[in-house]
Amino acid sequence: MRWRNTSLGSVLDDEVSPARDLTRFEELASTGTFLCTEQDHGNDAAALETVARYDRVREEFVLHTPHEGARKYMPNTSPVGGPKSAVVAARLTVGARDEGVFLFLVPLSDEQGMRPGVTVELLPDRVGSPVDHCVTGFEHVRLPRTALIQGEHGRLAPDGVLDSALGSVRKRYLHAIRRVGIGKLCMSASALGGSRTALAIAVRYARLRHVSGPTAGVRVPLAAHRSHQARLLTRTATAYAMTCLHRAVTEEWISHSPGDRARVERLVAVAKGWITWARDITTECRERCGARGLFPVNGLAEFTADADGAITAEGDNLAVWCKAGAEMIFGQEAAPAPRPATGHESLADPAFLRRALAAAERHWHLTARRDVHEGGRDPLARWNQASAAALALVETFAVARAADAFATAGARVTHPATRQVLDDLRALFLLERIIPLSGLLLAEGALTAEQVRAAPTALNDLTARLGPHLAALTEAFDVPEEHLASLPLLTARTVLRTGT
Repeated sequence: MRWRNTSLGSVLDDEVSPARDLTRFEELASTGTFLCTEQDHGNDAAALETVARYDRVREEFVLHTPHEGARKYMPNTSPVGGPKSAVVAARLTVGARDEGVFLFLVPLSDEQGMRPGVTVELLPDRVGSPVDHCVTGFEHVRLPRTALIQGEHGRLAPDGVLDSALGSVRKRYLHAIRRVGIGKLCMSASALGGSRTALAIAVRYARLRHVSGPTAGVRVPLAAHRSHQARLLTRTATAYAMTCLHRAVTEEWISHSPGDRARVERLVAVAKGWITWARDITTECRERCGARGLFPVNGLAEFTADADGAITAEGDNLAVWCKAGAEMIFGQEAAPAPRPATGHESLADPAFLRRALAAAERHWHLTARRDVHEGGRDPLARWNQASAAALALVETFAVARAADAFATAGARVTHPATRQVLDDLRALFLLERIIPLSGLLLAEGALTAEQVRAAPTALNDLTARLGPHLAALTEAFDVPEEHLASLPLLTARTVLRTGT
């Protein structure tokens, strides 16, 4: 579905050009891909070097890759799977003028193979779910003027005059690739689905798999051991928070106004980084299923590698978080200072824990601002000085927004017992993140010394209270029973007969 967003979606966004015949795409007789990243330009794709020169005489574009470093990197562009087209990001030049990066609809192959001037070099297989990843180049490929995908960022007249509502070349580029924002939501959803499925598998396996108990001759399920159960429970709490955050951010993306786009794009980027970086969920689930979890047939082994792909796709996580952090330092208000802890607050109260987290968010925000000023005159030195605090700010902000989304979703639950379980789960999610910050929060007055000492016990108590609900919590992920029943490690007879 990703190509439908970035490739076909970009074409459909063009309401300026004459209507294009998309029948072959709709019938899947031809598929599309999106070519932006180059060998020499990944996260700095605004500096890409593929050129689309406009020929005024013939009213055509000449698409060209000037050197190996400008070849498009990694998308599936070989003839495997049938005819393909691509939406290609290239630098539009008209005479001596560089008009910035625009998108062009380019046929790559047909039933006879690659089109003239299009070269592909197949890359080695990657781990995870590989496709025909390639390096793609263009050798003076001629395109009709209708190949240009136009919009408010630019309309090209036959005489080569560009009319753009966006003054800067950078703004034109960002508008041209705006579908990447939706792509970040897609990558987040993919990783989130993997995490939820992995938890459903691992929790069911923990109930089916029996091991020797403390009494000779008595066997107990893995789930009876809190050391096993707690690791899955904390990941389940994170998955709930991730789910609520993703849904809330998706809703903001759908409903945002044009004036709020920059903030929402930043929120999408922050969520994408936090959700896809939570690949420790799938790693933990694989480990909790022992040796059997290593076999792809049991549905767990490839999730972590798939998450690795999502981490890099649609903007490398570290790069998009650096951009978000730099914007947030002065472009966003710091969280208000929470009231100091009295020591009477309960460590199982998610509202109290959320206030404590706000103290950490505020600390990192103010620290990043201070570090920028202390970094000297050189822009890179200033960023290097502030980057650690800025990235801590982004992470804390992501956790806080996830907790808020979790709270909003829980408030809609009317069944008292279910709501209490969700409140406890949210408290578990927050407390697990508060404990590593306890020194900072003690210094900030958000926790008392006694609360810091009591936090591990409070975490253990929450785990004990939530343990009986773990199966129900993961069953609520609604992973299709047909899928779970197809996995050999979840066949009770097989689980009980093997030693793994």
